[in-house]
Amino acid sequence: MDYIDNTGETQSKYKGIRRRKWGKWVSEIRVPGTRDRLWLGSFSTAEGAAVAHDVAFYCLHQPNSLESLNFPHLLPPSIVSKTSPRSIQQAASNAGMAVDAGIVNSDHASGNSGNGDTTTAYYENGDTATQKKQ
Repeated sequence: MDYIDNTGETQSKYKGIRRRKWGKWVSEIRVPGTRDRLWLGSFSTAEGAAVAHDVAFYCLHQPNSLESLNFPHLLPPSIVSKTSPRSIQQAASNAGMAVDAGIVNSDHASGNSGNGDTTTAYYENGDTATQKKQ
């Protein structure tokens, strides 16, 4: 999917997100086996919306491979135990908001963390932890 920015150039989007006319990025996902959609939120950045979609997609589908995700390295470590749509929605929103808040900058989100010596993890309660790689 593509969108056209202010300069008229076409840029590719991340999976599972869309841009509103006024510039906000939103994410929602269909709940498997139902016609229901799970609203994940409105975000300032495409990366925030994409991370929220990744978390929800992983929780709902439990894929064998992480290749279908936008940012597999930003998945929270505790997401496997999430079962209710509300808890999935909360975890996805927390992860996306953390990216929007700048806890993870766009270099981290795209996998280009400069020297590559830190990893950021997101937790169910909204906390984050940055660890130095060994």
